[in-house]
Amino acid sequence: MEDVKRPLDGVKVVEMATFIAVPAVGRILADMGAEVIKIESAKGDNLRFTAPNEGRPSDPHEDTNFDLENANKKGIVLDLRQPKGKEVLFKLLDDADVFLTNWRPGALARQNLTYDELKVKYPKLIYASLTGYGDKGPDKDLPGFDYTAFFARSGWSGSLYQKGTVPSNLIPALGDHQAALALTAGVLGALYRAAKTGKGENVSTNLLHTAIWVQSFQIQGAQYGTEFHGVSYPFDRRENPLPYQPAVKTKDDRFLQVMGPNFSIYWPLIMKAIGREDVLDDPVMNDQKKIQEAGRLGEAYDLVQEGFQQKTMEEWIPILTELDIPFAACKTYEEVSKDEQAWANDVFYEMDYPRGPKALVRTPIDMSDTPLPNYDKAPLLGEDTEEVLKGLGYTDAEIKELEEAGIAKQGERK
Repeated sequence: MEDVKRPLDGVKVVEMATFIAVPAVGRILADMGAEVIKIESAKGDNLRFTAPNEGRPSDPHEDTNFDLENANKKGIVLDLRQPKGKEVLFKLLDDADVFLTNWRPGALARQNLTYDELKVKYPKLIYASLTGYGDKGPDKDLPGFDYTAFFARSGWSGSLYQKGTVPSNLIPALGDHQAALALTAGVLGALYRAAKTGKGENVSTNLLHTAIWVQSFQIQGAQYGTEFHGVSYPFDRRENPLPYQPAVKTKDDRFLQVMGPNFSIYWPLIMKAIGREDVLDDPVMNDQKKIQEAGRLGEAYDLVQEGFQQKTMEEWIPILTELDIPFAACKTYEEVSKDEQAWANDVFYEMDYPRGPKALVRTPIDMSDTPLPNYDKAPLLGEDTEEVLKGLGYTDAEIKELEEAGIAKQGERK
């Protein structure tokens, strides 16, 4: 494993970010071989304290979600409000290739850490930022999380729920991880350009833009209203233009998701599966546009739902497989962590913890000729401060002086 040449071997990344989205970028770059140095305040990244929200133990030695976002990094504690703390940051940036941050534009400006200011001293630096609402516009300095900037502001929470009910339950990190992949792609493109030209780049994205991008089909379609038999969100499941698209409930009270965008191909197969091929003789019920025009979408929906309630989940699996109908059981998180297919594709890594082994998720990028990297736990708060400072040329006496002044802090080691 030590002799493997990874794509980003020799690349140095300085991460000045908290929570999920930007640290996830650092994690992906670390898995690709980059040296990632994470800077935290003495209070620590706020993600270290969210365990009660997610039903996990509040234990720094068993912090699975912090490990998820920060594995394979070095961690230091630094007070960037003090001149000598900022001096350490600048020394880190002297030979860095990438600077990652999720600080809001106003905060970066107050600390003189904007791209325009840093590029003067570090012209080759890739400056990568991710915020809630972007670097421009009236709301650029608003605080943003995926629940607000990604789900709510983008239309997700206000559109994608069963009409007459309430917005669906959401989970943290869904929006953050999608934005992280977008920023990672930008960073890799900028690194390629820098390698060829020697010029740095300002790479940015935000939660709002990412959320609008992933919903772009419907946001663009909504501009036509219902002129072309579309629906106005939120809508009732029984009004879905593709009547077999909503999840179906099976005889044993499980949910099954069937899918097939082309109605003319999959409607006959689904009717065959549920034993209702007689429906295909109806010239209206055999044509998606005619079903919509005749106002019979609810009837088609009920037909599908009633058909799937006749058998259990296990009974449906061979039937749908034989007909080559795309489907999947709607699994719970407990089931997903044991999914044989996921384990076969190295989605999970079994990590030992004080309370027993847990399945930790790997970043979703595999390279055929590069073995998977080690999954080293995230650093404890300030765990690598002394090592990093010594690497920058600080003596033991200077490090002690920084610690006594509260500028740097050496934390517990594993």
